[in-house]
Amino acid sequence: MASSPTVTIGQLAALTGVNLETIRYYERIALMPEPARTAAGYRAYEDEHRQRLSMIRRARELGFSIDDVRALIGLGEPKPCAEVEPIAAAHLATVRAKIADLRRLETLLGAAVRGCRTGTSQTCPVIEVLGGDPASA
Repeated sequence: MASSPTVTIGQLAALTGVNLETIRYYERIALMPEPARTAAGYRAYEDEHRQRLSMIRRARELGFSIDDVRALIGLGEPKPCAEVEPIAAAHLATVRAKIADLRRLETLLGAAVRGCRTGTSQTCPVIEVLGGDPASA
């Protein structure tokens, strides 16, 4: 059986949209398997590397931590929902908490910006919010 064509690290970076240094970092921390090397010593990536790197990139875009990505990768194939669900559910709880924090921030900052627009305050409401003035919270 013929092996799949290989690509260089630069080509892999272009194919996946992942920075070259990030690929090397993922290899150093064993998130990506080490590729074979050519006779000249260059890395030779196969389609499995591209698929793994694309999955890592997407998971990181969605905010999964390196440890969560490592756990997801470590599940093997196929990845049973019963093992993936707890990792995804924990991440969802984190996302929801961040959304709640952002909503509180939006309310607080919105009020401060509206206070600036009136131009009647002796002190800037935005600066008061940033300074942690309890009266403005």
